[in-house]
Amino acid sequence: MTALCDVLCDAATPSISFEFFPPKTDEGERALWSTIRDLQPFNPTFVSVTYGAGGSSRDRTVGITGRIQSETNMTAMAHLTCVNATAEAVLDVVEELDNARVRAIMALRGDPPGGFGAQWEPTPGGFNHASELVAAIRERERPDQPFIIGVAAFPEGHPESSGLDDSARWLAFKLEQADFAITQMFFDIGHYEDLVMRASQYGATKPIIPGIMPPTSASQISRMVTMSGGSMPDRLLQTLSSFENPSDQASAGIDWATQFAQSLIDAGAPGIHLYTLNKSTASQELVQRLTLPTHDQ
Repeated sequence: MTALCDVLCDAATPSISFEFFPPKTDEGERALWSTIRDLQPFNPTFVSVTYGAGGSSRDRTVGITGRIQSETNMTAMAHLTCVNATAEAVLDVVEELDNARVRAIMALRGDPPGGFGAQWEPTPGGFNHASELVAAIRERERPDQPFIIGVAAFPEGHPESSGLDDSARWLAFKLEQADFAITQMFFDIGHYEDLVMRASQYGATKPIIPGIMPPTSASQISRMVTMSGGSMPDRLLQTLSSFENPSDQASAGIDWATQFAQSLIDAGAPGIHLYTLNKSTASQELVQRLTLPTHDQ
């Protein structure tokens, strides 16, 4: 874990990380492990595994991250949310992860059970904010084996905040105890730079890693952006939609995402976190094309 923290805090060497989700079928699990094997040679700083809506994939998340941690040379990070669970139940998962030697956790409040736009209501006896979860995890860690904790960041503002400044203030507050943040997917570098600037004004100095999803399908990415409450440039959507052949559309999306990722790295982003959707092709092509600074440059 110390090595992970060192890499994340080393501004001279941007991190590369990948995100997966727990599959629901045996076929999906085989596909996931094929993707993991494809991406392992890139030596990612870490790979993360999401937590299903309402904690629905708790056991699979713990199982997959534990297996990655024990069977590969990669650091596994488990997502953990506060949705539909008491504080005791959430911390039981922390203990399970610790027993599986998974000590990197993405601590999230989670989306309201009713979906985007629904009012958030904490579970009786549960956590109300991600910052409460982070503090509780810190209380559980051992001095000789600390957890590495990430939190979420929102370049276009948290949907329940009163504005961009309020959203950045809450991010800075979470980062007082967490080690780094990963952003929700976004498509405008200005949104990221504005978030980092605003958070820094509230004292945030820890890494804020941009999260990127290569837009390989116009219909799919449009749907996901709408569900997340974000926005997507009309020009990008029009470019993708201009290709009738799905493979041509995917190629154009990877081209765009590669240029976007390179622009973020060149602007000083501490790394790139790629949302893979459990597929390796787009992530492989993007990382292979990146020019990353090193200590010698």
